[in-house]
Amino acid sequence: MTMTMTRRTLATAVAFTLTGLSAGAMAQTKWDLPAAYPATNFHSVTLTEFANDVDKATGGKLKITVHANASLFKAPEIKRAVQGGQAQIGEILLVNFGNEWPIYSADGMPFLADSYDEAMKLYKAQKPLLEKKLNSEGMMLLYAVAWPPQGLYTKKLINSAADLKGIKWRAYSPATARIAELVGAQPVTVQAAEVSQAFATGVTESMMSSGSTGADTKLYEHVKYWYDTQAWLPKNAVIVNKKAFDALDKATQDAVLKAATDAEVRGWAASKKTNTESLDKLKAGGMQILPPSAALKGDLKKVGDTMLTEWLSKAGDEGKAMVDAFRKP
Repeated sequence: MTMTMTRRTLATAVAFTLTGLSAGAMAQTKWDLPAAYPATNFHSVTLTEFANDVDKATGGKLKITVHANASLFKAPEIKRAVQGGQAQIGEILLVNFGNEWPIYSADGMPFLADSYDEAMKLYKAQKPLLEKKLNSEGMMLLYAVAWPPQGLYTKKLINSAADLKGIKWRAYSPATARIAELVGAQPVTVQAAEVSQAFATGVTESMMSSGSTGADTKLYEHVKYWYDTQAWLPKNAVIVNKKAFDALDKATQDAVLKAATDAEVRGWAASKKTNTESLDKLKAGGMQILPPSAALKGDLKKVGDTMLTEWLSKAGDEGKAMVDAFRKP
């Protein structure tokens, strides 16, 4: 009888254990996080660390899978995918969506904010507006991280904007396409995942982007020069579908928000570190890192002034108030 009881007790314990495991498995929530950049890019690394932090903090209750390098959705498709619930969470380049709403492209205005300190100041002025807009579209802003300062990649030496006339120019946002128009270049739409091939095949010959993008795509194999214009520091933002977030229990929501806060701090620090490391990689690959000439810098500043005037006319009182808040000492 003792043996029988022992077997029954063991069987009961196993049944309870299996039931518990089944319930635990059913309780687990899985989110997909599409991103546009290579897995080795510092933004993608920050995303992976964020997902790991959420996993640990929730005891595996919420699993976030990062799909880097546009493997799930292309860059322009990610915002709509999150809004429509095809992906619960995603990373977007804000300037990509300037045609939807001017405030999205505020950090793509050349020379409006041209350092990390200025970029953070602009973000603080922009953030309340971003949160309100995304909320109206059924999403939430979790965090945002700036890219390193943008420079000019070219296959030939450039002394002034006149040297850019007719050149094939990689455009990845309305703002970068407008720069091309203003300097007389020929804008060609090329997403981040296609940059290396575009330069290798002659589809494009120049672009404004960070040292990080050049290092990620080994542009030193196809491009000779990078001019350190420090034109602007665009931001990637991590957004989440509000219904998906609201479906989480309070403890899991808090874990996501805490991980997002930590990721933002870590991401900005990683951006600064990456800026230095990326330029070292470009140099090691044979690319020349050059300061822009006074003429080129002056020409680009004029482009920035023109674009800001145009932007303010579209952004209206909302945009003017944001810029005024940014410029306030």
